[in-house]
Amino acid sequence: MHTIPPDPPAVVPAPPAPRRKPLGPGALAAVLASLSMLGPFSIDAYLPAFPNIEATLQATQIEVQQSLTAYMLAFAGMVLWHGALSDAFGRRSVILISLVAFLVGTIGCAAAHTVHYLWFFRVLQGVSAGAGVVVGRAIIRDLYADAAAARLLSMVTMIFAIAPAIAPVLGGLIVKYSDWRTIFLALAGYTVLLFLVCYRRLPETLPPDKRQPFNPRYLWRNYRAILSSPLFHLKTGVVAFNFAGLFLYITAAPVALPTQLHLGPDQFAWLFVPAVSGIFLGALAANRIAGKISFARQIGWGFVFLLAAAGANVLLHALRPPALPWSVLPLFFYTFGMSVAAPGATLLALDLFPHIRGTVASVQSFATTLLGALVAGVLAPLASHSLLWLACGQLALALTALGLWLTARALRRKIVP
Repeated sequence: MHTIPPDPPAVVPAPPAPRRKPLGPGALAAVLASLSMLGPFSIDAYLPAFPNIEATLQATQIEVQQSLTAYMLAFAGMVLWHGALSDAFGRRSVILISLVAFLVGTIGCAAAHTVHYLWFFRVLQGVSAGAGVVVGRAIIRDLYADAAAARLLSMVTMIFAIAPAIAPVLGGLIVKYSDWRTIFLALAGYTVLLFLVCYRRLPETLPPDKRQPFNPRYLWRNYRAILSSPLFHLKTGVVAFNFAGLFLYITAAPVALPTQLHLGPDQFAWLFVPAVSGIFLGALAANRIAGKISFARQIGWGFVFLLAAAGANVLLHALRPPALPWSVLPLFFYTFGMSVAAPGATLLALDLFPHIRGTVASVQSFATTLLGALVAGVLAPLASHSLLWLACGQLALALTALGLWLTARALRRKIVP
């Protein structure tokens, strides 16, 4: 008698891996802006603490200033690779690993017992802090196009503008009531919180089938294509030189504010609040006009504001001695124009190479940061003892940006009649 064998047990398919709930534009902008804030928090928060660091570590003013230069050079060097790494291994993993490295560097800065150790850990901060800025731009362009991307980028800028405003104020208050090491400990706590949010909510926006190989030949081909593009250099230079006009004031602040305006370490808000208010309102204006006018007109209006502000600043300090609030008021209009122009110029450069946007964003950030490092190391020390010289430097940088933009437009007309 034959028996019918029992049916094999049904194979129950494994449940699908849980997917992260997509972030809306506002939440995504908040996360990306928070990542971008690591940079200004790393720079602006400890500027008021320079005298305290000099005394504690028995270092000279130049040695402490070099901790900023070391950070900027490391930032500029590594920011060239964040985008290429994200093009090859995904956006999310690069951000998470960078946050861990930044946390180690920040704790090391808090524990430094000599200025040389401080330099080392500032370098570690520098090589990891730029991931959020670079990869964030690529994430925006992965998800959105044209006007929608411009609106989200300006929204990120609006939220990001909080950091340069509050960082020096918080740093000054911490130094007044505690110690400079507390600045880095607070930054470490912020980094831990940011890591947890990104680990749980930040999506991966670059699927595996769209990733690029990470090998020397392919990388060399990509970087050579980008760096040999005149339009890329011209459009990237617009953002870089406009930002350098602001960064000149930021890096000169530890000397200029006490000597020229007689402000203490807890009064740096006199410089940063007008500047950041302009960034915020300019980004808000860019957000509102995105899609309503062309990028070219938007950039043109940005130059109207920032050049008028820079010119008025030179005229003011040529005729009058430094005084509050007039010596800092032009920065509001300068940064307003800078924020109106920046989203369009940034996206126009990214769209030159749509298949390697992460790498393009890296080179963009590298150019901006390298120029910032040169400004911090060369121009700021030369001009920080005179607000007139600072104003002249800002105007020269803005005029250079205008020249690059006009050249880019003329070259574009020749390429595309």
